[in-house]
Parts: sequence; C-alpha cells; structure tokens
Amino acid sequence: MPKRKHTDDNFDYTTKEEDSEHEFSGLEESSSDDSEDVSPPVLPYILNSLLTGAKEYEEIPVDFEWFDPQKQDFEGFQMLLRQLLGTDASFFHLGAIADLILDQKLLGSTVKTDGNESDPHAVLTVLNLKQHKVRNFCRYAGYKADIWQNKPVIKDLVHYLLDRASTDPSLSPLLSLLAPNSGTEVGLILSERWVNIATEVVPPMYEMLLEEIQWAIDDKEPYTFSHYLVWSKIYHATPSVLDETTNRPMKKMKPKSSNGVNDGQSMYYFHPEDEILHNHAILHGNFNYKTPVPEGDSRNAFQDFGITPQGHLIMLEAGALKSAVGAMKAEFPFSPAASKMGMDESWSP
Repeated sequence: MPKRKHTDDNFDYTTKEEDSEHEFSGLEESSSDDSEDVSPPVLPYILNSLLTGAKEYEEIPVDFEWFDPQKQDFEGFQMLLRQLLGTDASFFHLGAIADLILDQKLLGSTVKTDGNESDPHAVLTVLNLKQHKVRNFCRYAGYKADIWQNKPVIKDLVHYLLDRASTDPSLSPLLSLLAPNSGTEVGLILSERWVNIATEVVPPMYEMLLEEIQWAIDDKEPYTFSHYLVWSKIYHATPSVLDETTNRPMKKMKPKSSNGVNDGQSMYYFHPEDEILHNHAILHGNFNYKTPVPEGDSRNAFQDFGITPQGHLIMLEAGALKSAVGAMKAEFPFSPAASKMGMDESWSP
C-alpha cells in the first residue's frame, strides 16, 4: 500500500517498505531520577525568544518527509512520548506504548528531515482504548478459562486519564465516556513533535490519519470510533527566575483562556492546532501533573523562563475531526516557507 511522502508543497506517492516483524530489546523507560534529557538543544533559545522577542538562533531550511512508523523509530518514540506526558511519563511503560504504535503498521505518521533511517521529529497516531488486549489463562474453583484483558499499558493509560479527569469539572464527562461498560469507542490520539518543528507539518499528518482510519475500516479493522480524545499539553506564564536575576525586558503576551478568549487567564498552547480543535470539541480541559519537576532537572528550564506546563485533553465526536482538520489546513497551510527548523512563528502569543 503506498504511503504519502511529503517533501515540498506537492505530495509524492512513494511505495513504502513493509516490515513483517520487529524485535526490540525490551527497553524500560528511565525513572524520573535518572531519565536522560530529551529536550532538543534549541529549547532554551526558543523560550528566550518567546519571552523577550529576541532571536538568538538560526532558522535552517529543511525538507520534511512523512513516513509510516517503523521499527527504527522505537527509541525516538519513547523520547517524544516522554515529552508529551511531562513529569508523569514515569507512570507508563513508554516502550510498551511505542510497541503499540509500531504494531499498527498502516496507521499513523512520522516526520523526518534526513531520510527514512533518521530519527522522527514528530509523530501522530491513534490507539483504540478497547481493542488492545492480551490473553490470560485463569484457573478458579476447578474451572479453567481464557480471559482477554486490556494490555497493562492500556489499563495504565485509561486509569491515569480517569484519575486526572476527576480533578477538573470540565473533564468530568470523560468518567462515563471512558468507563469499561460505556458504549463509546474512543480513539486516543497521541501527537507530539520537538518544539522547533513548525505547526504546518501537522495538518498533513491528521489528513493522512483520517484516510488510514477509513482504509482500516474498509478492511474491517477495529477503528470505527465514536469519539477521539487528543492528549496534549499547555502552559501558563508564571514569575520567571531569570526576570528576578536579570533586568532584561519581557515580551508582552496576550493571555488566552482554554477557549481562546482573552480573559486574563494566562494559558498558552504548546500545540497551536489545539485551539482549532477546541472549536470542534465537545469538551476540553487541563490537569495538573502528579509528579513535580525534580530540582536540578533540565525540565526546570520551563520554570526558569516563567512557564508552568499542564496536561491538556480534548474530546471530539468522530465526525467533527474531519472538519477540524480542514480548519487546520486553512490556518496552517504547508508551503516551502514552513520548511524550517527554528522558532515556530505560531508560538508568538
């Protein structure tokens, strides 16, 4: 089956190589105490530019290419997942989530800049929260039975989502929508990219995802979703450590609420496309991470620059995602001008 590969402003259909199987070394995600720094080196410069208006880095023109998830992306996926899940990433087996993404050979996309064997700079996929099951053998009161249960990583994801949804009234409908006896079929969309990747690469990924879901449905695969849940993140502007130790000028920022209205609540988007998804969503809300950032951790760069991250969830009915993707394409059209590594202009609030 051909896979679209996008290198400029025209799509080029390229036959992909099929991998019949993949093997992994059983890597475990690192604990929060010894996890490696997964933030790209450009992060401090982007945060500095965001808050001061200064540009202390160089924009480098690049060609973006779209690929299917493949086995060589395994470690790259873990790094992107660790960034998406924030300080609570240690609650999950990131390798197991990466395996789920890779098991869906014809679903989801990555963005790369140096060919198929290079590391992914972005990933977007969808997981069925009710279909990834494992077979367990059970013996009880003299009876033997095979029981199909959700894979542990899916149970962990759902349990975490339910726990966090219970902390914000705007997310409380998720408690029934994600319940085991619910009649809803929820697709969990995982979308992450390095912070120096332009938003314009995202609409083509969503467009391809919708096509791939339809192909899977045509092939009787279990991807007929009633709802999509997008796992994302936002940040709030807070007093900056650097402002207290230096006299540099701050860039004035217009605060936005979670619904995009300037109401004095200083909330901003890591993923600017989330604001468009809000316009088509039935609910969206924020949640606090359960794990504080360890002192001395490189992720304190956010707090040092006056940025406090939070988790963010967006729920859409299945039919609404297509119209949301159309709005994304209109707002963030891909063009050669967008093919650059550096500050994404849409970061400027």
